[in-house]
Parts: sequence; C-alpha cells; structure tokens
Amino acid sequence: MTTTMRRWQLTAAGRENLKLAEVPVPQPGPGEILIKVFAASLNYRDKLLIDDGFGLPDPLTEPVVPASDLSGIVAGVGDGVTRFAVGDSVISTFIPDWIDGDGPGTAREPNGRTLGGTVQGVLAEYVVLHEDWAVRGPATLTHSEASTLPCAGLTAWMALVERGQLRAGQTVLILGTGGVSLFGLQIGLMHGAEIIVVSGDDKKLARASERGAHHGINRKKENWVAAVHRLTRDHGADHILETVGGAHLGKSLEAAAVAGRISLIGILEGLDVSGSFGAFARKRLIVEGLQVGHRRGLEDLVRAYDVSGVKPIIEASYTLAELNAALDHLDRGPFGKVVVELA
Repeated sequence: MTTTMRRWQLTAAGRENLKLAEVPVPQPGPGEILIKVFAASLNYRDKLLIDDGFGLPDPLTEPVVPASDLSGIVAGVGDGVTRFAVGDSVISTFIPDWIDGDGPGTAREPNGRTLGGTVQGVLAEYVVLHEDWAVRGPATLTHSEASTLPCAGLTAWMALVERGQLRAGQTVLILGTGGVSLFGLQIGLMHGAEIIVVSGDDKKLARASERGAHHGINRKKENWVAAVHRLTRDHGADHILETVGGAHLGKSLEAAAVAGRISLIGILEGLDVSGSFGAFARKRLIVEGLQVGHRRGLEDLVRAYDVSGVKPIIEASYTLAELNAALDHLDRGPFGKVVVELA
C-alpha cells in the first residue's frame, strides 16, 4: 500500500487558498477505519465554505479538507472496530456521532460539527473516520451514485419520510432541480406522491418530467404560487422542500396546503427567512429546519434505494485534480449532483 496520497486542503477562504497537496496516508486509531475513497459528491455548502468561508472553523488552526460525502472501501481498521471489516463498502455520515433521535447540540450551542467543516472532510484518496461515522454502502449503486446519498439524499429523506411521514396521494412541491430537489422527486415517487417541480428552465422541467414529475411550472413565465393552487384545485402542496430560503419562504407559505409542511433547506436568498404570519397561522403549518439527518435515517435511505432499484441523478463527474471545474459546474446549477471520482 502506498504511503502518501493526494488531498485538497484549504488554508483560508477563497479558491486561491485551495491546494492539492501530497501528504502521508493517515492510520486508523482505536475504533477507526481507513477508507480508500472512490468518489465524493459535492454540495452547494462545499462551494460556500471554499469560496466564502461559510462553516470554516474560527480560528483556523490547520488546513481543512473540504466536502462531506464519500463512498469507498475499508482499507484498514483500528483496534476494537466491530461494525466493519477490510473490503467492506461504506459511505460517510454528515454529522459525526448522530446515530438516532434528536441529535447533538444545546440551546446555547447548537451543533456545528460536520464533516468538511469543523471536522476534516473527504476530498482525499484516503480518509480515516470513526466506525460510528459510516454506514454500509448500497449494494445496487456505483460508488459515484452512493456518494450522493449522505447529504442531499438524506436531507430529502428526512424532510419527506422521517419527519414528514409522507403518504401516498399527497402532493410534494420541489423548488429547483438541484441535488436535494431531485432526491425529493425520486423519494416522493417511491411513496406514491404527486410531484410538482418549479424551475426557471423549460429544458430542466422537461428532464424532470422524463424522471416522473407530474407537473412542471416555469416560474419565469407565470406566478408559480397561483399555478400550484390551480394544479391542486386550491388544496395546495402538502410538503414543500424550501431550497431557496430568505424572503422566498413567504411564497412557500402561500403555496402550502392547510396543515402542510415546509422543510427549510436552502439559503440561496439569505440566512434570514421571512413570510406572512397570517398564512402561517391560519393554515396551521409546520415549518421545520433541517440539518441533514442521523445515521439510522441514512441506513433507511440506503435500503430504500437498494429495494427500489432507483439510481440517483448525476449530471457530471470530474477527477480529483479537476475540483475547481467541478465547483464551477456546481455554481451553474446542475440538474442533480456533481461528483468527484478518485478511483
């Protein structure tokens, strides 16, 4: 086995501070596993961290390895490891040590520990994780496909299934066609939901229709809230994946059904959300923030994809050396996921 490896590391916010370095291969300690990384998928959060420093440790005492979502093979184990053996296929969890339940954090100090931020990430040829921070990889997916599940896939799963208790016949409103949105489309269809997709791109709406979406609304050509009311005969959307954030929440409040659920996921229009209290109160809505999800939820998601035979949607793959091009692609708004392949 090689003794050195390549990894991307960030010494401060900004692309000019992102370097591909050669470093020693890490060794697993007690309770840890060494993973040979085959693929890592990117999330918009990774671009925010690299370009703007969003989520970087403060102070930054050592270089940070970005990204949180890997798929790979266990190449070594430390003392006391019981959950995995050498040769097992694994994927990472986004939040360390969140196994099930409400998760870590307090009112004064909410959880801020995530891979690829305050905890070292996965854009490296080898990564060491505690065995509790990984789950067995899906049997029916390639490493590239599997790498898309830990953040985007689990976020949609938690919103619709774990927290939302999605039922057949309900309406799911998808905003955009990024990673979380298209996982929402797939998971909604798995559960017999009616899917409405909102986008400003007719070509992307056509592609969503090919993937099973029942309705597409071009937000640049019509009032999308009014279109949701029309398509649902004024019932509204039972579940909304709010991937935009900011004042856009106000539109989701209008589009939601009575007793509907809005999952706050994206921050494209800012961290401070706003909307009408009248719609919020009179419709008796649930508006819930999400921080991806727990390990047990990821294990459930893996089983769902293995049983269903559905394949995550990947628009483009890049090599490890092409990370900057992959980040540029992410910035253009892909249809689905962008993946970095390392094998």
